[in-house]
Amino acid sequence: MKKVLLLFGGCSGEHRVSLASAAGVLEAMEGQFEPMTVGITREGRWYHCAAGPEAIRTGAWLDGSCAPAVLSPDRGDKSLLVFRAGGVGRIAVDCVFPVLHGRDGEDGTVQGLCQLAGLPVAGCGVLASALCMDKVRAHKLVEAAGIPVPRSFTVGRDYDREAVLRGGEELAWPVFVKPVRSGSSLGVSRADGREALLPAIEEALRFDREAVVEQTVPGFEVGCAVMGNDRLITGELDEVELAGGFFDYREKYDLTTARLHVPARIPAAQAAEIKWTARTIYRVLGCRGFARVDMFLTPEGQVVFNEVNTIPGFTVHSRFPAMMAAAGMDMRSVVALAVALAGEGEP
Repeated sequence: MKKVLLLFGGCSGEHRVSLASAAGVLEAMEGQFEPMTVGITREGRWYHCAAGPEAIRTGAWLDGSCAPAVLSPDRGDKSLLVFRAGGVGRIAVDCVFPVLHGRDGEDGTVQGLCQLAGLPVAGCGVLASALCMDKVRAHKLVEAAGIPVPRSFTVGRDYDREAVLRGGEELAWPVFVKPVRSGSSLGVSRADGREALLPAIEEALRFDREAVVEQTVPGFEVGCAVMGNDRLITGELDEVELAGGFFDYREKYDLTTARLHVPARIPAAQAAEIKWTARTIYRVLGCRGFARVDMFLTPEGQVVFNEVNTIPGFTVHSRFPAMMAAAGMDMRSVVALAVALAGEGEP
């Protein structure tokens, strides 16, 4: 049985969501793989633990039985080094399944560590992970491939306030302000006018050294789950219905007022076009294994790229597993395919 190292937790603001996602993946591994769990604390410390799904989900995974651990950088080892009082133990690893949302986990950093160690990784590799985390660079590549993206401009920490206000006026209110490299809508705000723009930028810059100011795209958001390396498969599209505001951190994970419709309530021909666009974006950005491609569908029927999540949520409310389930693949099948695709290696 394949030994799969499940990485969860992490230093980003999405630590709590990672725990919930990792619990879902661990439950899906039961009977299919020999999982080992390594939790990363908010401070960045790695611990090998024997926690089950519920302990991970509730945050009670770190107890007295846990031991500090690291991946061996020696490509000949392919193992997890565990530091206990009696010495250093080695546990063989066949594949790493990172369930780390946001910075220092979804952005190519952990993927690079695994690549150095010679270990297959479930999901996207170094370059695709880094590109998809960077909203500005991802948009430039996708736009170069002929797919529409929102009009926007980028703001650094040393910005010209008047120039930024003029830029907001040119995009037309309201605008959305986002950290360039962040996930789960952390640091994202909607600015309805000049007085709200600068505070929104300051909020975004708490999460990254750059912020992006984007026009509001009319219509609604649709998502597409994509899996594969050379041959791609897609789940059913989903549609985000909002009662008001936008799809922020709270709505994404608690669904307070938002509703998700799977499949999306759109004609079949339009759904096929959106799936084709999602597969194109996936390839343009070099994705492998799995990812969720988010787009907007305007009232005129235009598909506009939003972003790609290379480690989408796997919680009970998460969109990726719901889309795959609607296409006939349950969580156990999704996790099994993700591990199998990791074994195909980098191109």
